[in-house]
Amino acid sequence: MSYRLPPLQALRAFESAARHLSFKRAAAELFVTPAAVSQQIKTLETYLDTPLFRRLPRALELTDAGIAMLPKVNEGLACLVAAVETTRRDGPRALTVRVPPFFALRWLVPRLPRFAGVHPEIELRLSSSEASIDGMGVPMDSYVDLHGEVTDVAVRFGLGRYAGFQSDLILVPDYMLVCSPELIARVGPLITPADVSRLVLIHDESLPDETCRPSWAEWFRLAGVSGIDVHRGPRFSSTALVLEAALGGQGVALILRPLIEAEVAAGRLILPFDVSMPSSYAYHLVISDAVRERPEVQAFRSWMLAEAVMPD
Repeated sequence: MSYRLPPLQALRAFESAARHLSFKRAAAELFVTPAAVSQQIKTLETYLDTPLFRRLPRALELTDAGIAMLPKVNEGLACLVAAVETTRRDGPRALTVRVPPFFALRWLVPRLPRFAGVHPEIELRLSSSEASIDGMGVPMDSYVDLHGEVTDVAVRFGLGRYAGFQSDLILVPDYMLVCSPELIARVGPLITPADVSRLVLIHDESLPDETCRPSWAEWFRLAGVSGIDVHRGPRFSSTALVLEAALGGQGVALILRPLIEAEVAAGRLILPFDVSMPSSYAYHLVISDAVRERPEVQAFRSWMLAEAVMPD
């Protein structure tokens, strides 16, 4: 069977430019000039006889054709890379997993020795990226970088709507109010939720969608407290920084409970109230159809699903 396809370089340029919505950033990723990326895109648009991007004065947008085409291009490039990896693999089976940074640090990495113990034949490669959080970049997931690496599996923190990928729910976490014992020793005990009003409120702004961020207004509502200025206090663009501030006694913070269990168990953080606030986002294990049948992918999926229900 013969195939009439556009040049591979043009497809690679399209995927990168669509993911970044920038010819400049795509050029940096591909080690070419922005003009070269633009020319590859024009070649592809001429081949397809349809525009893929709207070139605005200060922005780049995908057309409807570009939006429809991107997931299939992602899948096709992933299949190509997976085919090459299958034929050249001559050592331990490699598995690349992309995860959100804070989840990797607080939940996954401490558990990896257990995976290595049951699957010593699999060489795990962990990639920590904020691109695994909904809203941090192009809405559609890209599982191929244009240097020839494929992300076999991703843990995604978001709403769970990932068309064209197998998605398993891993964790549905709640936010809890946490603080350090040193803070309590300094300001006195917290007897009722209303006592929190006299403390510094630490704000987590790591999620780009404000409606999905942990909200002090919502926490006080659930705790039955009104009339509080919920806008005061320092703001951090990283959950890791929020945790460090809480550990340092700078104030009280709202953090996903599964990610601070070690600190609570060790007594470095305390949970003064049993008021849990549901998260708009959850953690999902997302797998490209191009690699879902690989034994190492299935092994990691089974292990992750088991870990998700295992008590800490």
